[in-house]
Amino acid sequence: MYSKKVLQNFYKPKNFGEIKNPDAVGKVGNTVCGDVIWVYLKIEKGIIKDIKFKTFGCVAAIATSSMLTQLAKGKTIAEAQKITDKDIVDSLDGLPPIKHHCSLIANKALQDALAAYQEKEPNEKSNKKTETR
Repeated sequence: MYSKKVLQNFYKPKNFGEIKNPDAVGKVGNTVCGDVIWVYLKIEKGIIKDIKFKTFGCVAAIATSSMLTQLAKGKTIAEAQKITDKDIVDSLDGLPPIKHHCSLIANKALQDALAAYQEKEPNEKSNKKTETR
């Protein structure tokens, strides 16, 4: 049984679509369930100004992708890196245990997009501490 928030984000997903000329894209798929999620980012001065997603998957995959974009939009790179799959599930008022992997896939797509952006723009700072020896 899905929560009201899950169904709202499935039937009327926020930030669905593609960004033309994105600053970064993350793509993650799960070969077991078949879900595939793309996350597109537009970043200005270290802040996620726009974020969109395209998801091929189930109700939970679409809902978690939608919620992820809502959690990340307007955040700094460092703040977005701290988003967890638990944050996504909690923001949706829960998911059935068998569907928790959808939040992992969505968050991995975001983290991959952020990593791709930082590889392209190495001067953008994150909250990751560098190890010194």
